Amino acid sequence: MPPNDSAHPATKAPLPSDTASILELAARSLLSTLSTVSQGMFLVDRAGRIVWIDEGYQRFLPLLGFASVNQFVGHLVEDVVPNTLMRSVLETGKPVLIDLLTNDAGTFVVSRIPLRGDDGAVIGALGIVLFDHPETTLQPLISKFAHLQRDLDDARRELASQRRSKYTLASFVGSSPAAVEVKRQARRAAQSSSPVLLLGETGTGKELLAHAIHASSGRAKGPFVSVNIAAVPDTLLEAEFFGVAAGAYTGADRKGRDGKFKLSDGGTLFLDEIGDMPQGLQAKLLRALQEGEIEPLGSNKLVPFDARVIAATSRDLGALVRAGQFREDLYYRLHVLPIRVPPLRERASDIAALVEVLGEDMAHRAGSPHIELGPDGLALLAAQTWRGNIRELRNVLEQAAMRADSPHISAEQIQEVLDEAGVQRLPVSSVPVAMPVERTHTAAVRPLAEQVAQLERQAIADAMVATRGNKVAAARLLGISRATLYERLGG
Repeated sequence: MPPNDSAHPATKAPLPSDTASILELAARSLLSTLSTVSQGMFLVDRAGRIVWIDEGYQRFLPLLGFASVNQFVGHLVEDVVPNTLMRSVLETGKPVLIDLLTNDAGTFVVSRIPLRGDDGAVIGALGIVLFDHPETTLQPLISKFAHLQRDLDDARRELASQRRSKYTLASFVGSSPAAVEVKRQARRAAQSSSPVLLLGETGTGKELLAHAIHASSGRAKGPFVSVNIAAVPDTLLEAEFFGVAAGAYTGADRKGRDGKFKLSDGGTLFLDEIGDMPQGLQAKLLRALQEGEIEPLGSNKLVPFDARVIAATSRDLGALVRAGQFREDLYYRLHVLPIRVPPLRERASDIAALVEVLGEDMAHRAGSPHIELGPDGLALLAAQTWRGNIRELRNVLEQAAMRADSPHISAEQIQEVLDEAGVQRLPVSSVPVAMPVERTHTAAVRPLAEQVAQLERQAIADAMVATRGNKVAAARLLGISRATLYERLGG
């Protein structure tokens, strides 16, 4: 018996009978709906290449730097859509339903949805721009996002500036034989990837030299990360060096924390005061240097790193080895390219140049006039032992500048500061200027003015030799004006 058509008031189009056709129809319908309610869409294939964009998305192309659809389609998505996370969606297969995206085209609320084949494998992804003016529709959320983004950008810039090298070899001031030799050794060390060990008293410029070696090396574009071992409590040093795995201990960062070795990957790691390294950590440091990998605190996973190590110490490592306080194998691992940084008393002829540079830096930092010292003041400075070396010299200059009523600092003011600071004088025979060595009776002592004049002549002669006769450079080296130098030279 035929069906009673009168029971159906209207005739409907037949639905597809197979599942594949139904799914295809649903996909077209969903894509059409999304295109209507969104501000733009695009599709990428499994490789992450743009294969299609709708009309809505085309209006963003000029802001992204593309004149036509043909220029945009076919490129990898990360190459044409800055800051996109589409690659992560393709690799993980997990959607990102709501996200904020900021690039040259503006700030958008977006969705990223993976597309799967019949076997469940990811075959591509759909990117959807939900709102293109979220500053009005989602103003509170956007304001918070923008504030956090600014803070993050500021932090990144600050971190990048801290991890760049601050000094070059030109920053190591001096033309004395000792200074020239240490710079020559530093240049050679910069061309190698072996560990460097800087040996010298405190305040001689070891950290500056470490920066300079990094800046002259093939790793100059990488980070320069330093850690002062003496300044970090022993209990925290392992975490400082090797990092901490997520949840390693109560109170640890849930995401973990990278150590200095990992942060210096691709660059240089400067280990200052290596002689203060606790013996318990010396074996781990040795293994890290030998194997090129570290094990974060609380982890059983080895993490590779690629960093050039420069170590420095003001202690006698050889004596520490003999006393059993420093591992001999670690000593030889670090002692590949040793550089002895000379104390200031061995490069007293550099005093004038150092005073010039330090005075310029002091004036820049304080916004005050550049200090001026005469030859008698420079001679006084050259005659000191400088147990604190350049750091102590700077301190004396700063004290003298604070007490002076004018930029010109007299020898008497310098002597007053030296006396109060307890700075010791070198033996007469150690002063790098012509002075009588033996004074057996009163007649051997000449008038002070005569001795000062002789010191001045010697200082000028040394400066002329160091600058190869360049009077402008010699005046700068001596910390006097060019006119004063011409007057002292007699024309």
